[in-house]
Amino acid sequence: MGVTSLHLVDGGRRDPWVAERPYRELMVSVRYPARAVGGHPRAPQMLPGEAAAFEEWSNFSEAVPKGVADWGATRTHARLDAPIARHHGRGFPVVLYSPGAGDPRTLGSTLCDELASRGYVVVSIDHTYEPPGVQFPDGRVEYSRMREEAGKAQRPAQIVALLRKLTAVRVADSRFVLDELGRGMALPRMLRGVLDWRAVGMFGHSGGGFTAAQAMHDDRRIKAAVNLDGVMGYTQDDFDPANPSTVGTEGVDRPLLLMGMEGHNHRTVPSWKAVWERSTGWHLDLTLTGAGHASFTDAQWMVPQVARKAGLPRAAVEKLVGTVAPARSVAAQRAYVTAFFDRWLRGRDGGSGLLDGPSGRFPEVRFVR
Repeated sequence: MGVTSLHLVDGGRRDPWVAERPYRELMVSVRYPARAVGGHPRAPQMLPGEAAAFEEWSNFSEAVPKGVADWGATRTHARLDAPIARHHGRGFPVVLYSPGAGDPRTLGSTLCDELASRGYVVVSIDHTYEPPGVQFPDGRVEYSRMREEAGKAQRPAQIVALLRKLTAVRVADSRFVLDELGRGMALPRMLRGVLDWRAVGMFGHSGGGFTAAQAMHDDRRIKAAVNLDGVMGYTQDDFDPANPSTVGTEGVDRPLLLMGMEGHNHRTVPSWKAVWERSTGWHLDLTLTGAGHASFTDAQWMVPQVARKAGLPRAAVEKLVGTVAPARSVAAQRAYVTAFFDRWLRGRDGGSGLLDGPSGRFPEVRFVR
């Protein structure tokens, strides 16, 4: 597969986090099926400025001490600017990816690579000023404002307002990306005219999963969405029913896959229950047994490796990525997310039947009825 990065500027929207900036800037990565990869190097997971910012502060900071990992050394399977594969019929389906709150887009590289290898064009979005750092083509790094914003939100009403703003900004970013890429001019020439804008899906982890569901509720261009362990209400407590979102109060009429860690399902999480009961579209709730919240990111395979190198306590690892075997967790996510988009964006199941009931291939995955 190939990958290229795009710098997008929304001149019609002031940046919501930096008052003096009269426009909103985003960096996105576009992964796609490649025709050939010879001579095209594997893309780094993080650019140097992003890796340095991630080392300074991230959602891993509490568990992983500084100086233990070289975050800029990892390479993805995608090849930089490789030529795109030949397409047939309507072109390649498009899938957007939104990361968890405070995470960079690069922490979804495993699933984004997988979908691109299966014939999708995958657009992963950095929501600028949320992740530790976003590096732009001129070398400039824009750092997270979230610790500052969280520090200003002391009262419950302020916290709710911040969570509402975060989600609204993310949804607006996602819709702008669809607008901009759909017009075609922001795309490299080789990607123009080969994307099927009638087959658009979206997925994300945590706050990104909420973003995917809410964006589908708000934008009919999105035909199917996957929420990987993301609460869908404006609350810091997953089990608090207060302050629901509109996707919760109204549901969705298109396919939605919920996939959560142990104990997170539509019977236990009020925001999931609300979406489940009000949605008229096809919907499915899966539990990945033994998973932790960060299991649905690249942390699933990164953290255990770092832990072995640094001698981190087992409890710290399990707090992030649970007890599930990393290889089994990654395989299950690849299989079920791909099967979902194959069914609802391509109209085919590939003979897997994974969405129809429990599978002996993946005993770690439990259907929640």
